Amino acid sequence: MDKNDNSIFKGMKKSGFLVVLMSLVVMFTVGCKDDDPDPVWHATPYVFDIPVGFPTNLNIPSDNPMTVEGIELGRHLFYDGRLSGRTHPDSLMTCATCHRQSRAFDLGVDHPVYNDPDGRPWGLTGHKTPHTVLSLVNLVWNHQGYMWNGVVSKDNTMLGSPAHDVPPLPEYHWNNIESVVWLAIVDPHEIVGHPDRTVALLSTVTDPDYPAMFEQAFGTPEITYDRISKAIGQFIRTIVSSNSTAHKAWRGEANFTDAERMGWMLFMTEEGADCFHCHGGDGSPLMTTHLFYNNAKDTCFVGVCANPRDRYSVTKNDRDRGAFKAPTLINVEHTGPYMHDGRFRTLDEVIQFYNSGLKYSEYAHPLMHKLFPPYSNGMNLNPVQLQQLKAFLLSLTDNELLTDPKYSNPRPDNPFFIQW
Repeated sequence: MDKNDNSIFKGMKKSGFLVVLMSLVVMFTVGCKDDDPDPVWHATPYVFDIPVGFPTNLNIPSDNPMTVEGIELGRHLFYDGRLSGRTHPDSLMTCATCHRQSRAFDLGVDHPVYNDPDGRPWGLTGHKTPHTVLSLVNLVWNHQGYMWNGVVSKDNTMLGSPAHDVPPLPEYHWNNIESVVWLAIVDPHEIVGHPDRTVALLSTVTDPDYPAMFEQAFGTPEITYDRISKAIGQFIRTIVSSNSTAHKAWRGEANFTDAERMGWMLFMTEEGADCFHCHGGDGSPLMTTHLFYNNAKDTCFVGVCANPRDRYSVTKNDRDRGAFKAPTLINVEHTGPYMHDGRFRTLDEVIQFYNSGLKYSEYAHPLMHKLFPPYSNGMNLNPVQLQQLKAFLLSLTDNELLTDPKYSNPRPDNPFFIQW
């Protein structure tokens, strides 16, 4: 990067990219009499407005094109606690239980229930999740697998077993966001439902809206697990965060403070904080590569670095021992607890770890070269530089996302709809 260039989007035009996800109206043929012409049902194609500077390669499966109706159905299901297949108040759990809009669709350290020091929530069985929660923002640009270890990916032909202690269900293997949805519903650490029970309840509840919504989204009123997962997947893909102070500054719509600008320079240089390799080294506004790294937070040797759910557990590649996904830093102010095990509660703790807490390991990623002299165990920034780096990280907060009505609970007065 040219150090004299204040924009990581040099050469980008100030006009957004409009991508029409379907060039033709989605059509589904529904049943009819043999002697009648086939009636045609029309869904409304969703037009994805890609923010300036964001990638144009969207991860949208060909078998789940996005429509306005499908997205709205997904928003309802995202907040509906009856995904568990139960109606008792103590047995309601859904996506929004842990993925809170006010915390950038992450857990947050101030969750009213899940606030244990290790940062991990628990499911309806009381069993804690193996890892902390990951934010759901900007996942439409993720092509590198889902979860902290990337277990949900096109390369995993046995999705669900043994990584999540549930049997493999080939009929639900989309290996994409849709798979994350069905895993969350059946996982014993989360909703602990069952596809048949969830479908049966949503098909029989006294809720006149759902049959009509499924018909509008998919052509018939039939409720299936496939459609539930696809609708929620469509909604999650619309959760886009691009209006932080930093994003606006890169687009020329706002200005960094001096501290924020210096923090950005530290972030983007090897001589400074050296964050950019894992969190947007190509100048990406996503603030992550979506890849997996051993970031030197633990001493890691064969027999010692034996995390049963690290990246190695998926790939069986020795270089992946102790490696986990580099999460996005967009809205990092709100996405604690931090690290895969929630060991850090505050952003200051994270910064201090990278400044002086790195631990040598033969499996530490080569990008963690500040383990070695002249650095030894971190960035070794001075107090002023640490404050500048934090100022830049705080500039990545997108306050509009946290309250945008299009992502909010559509039925806040309905006791089955959960919002923390």
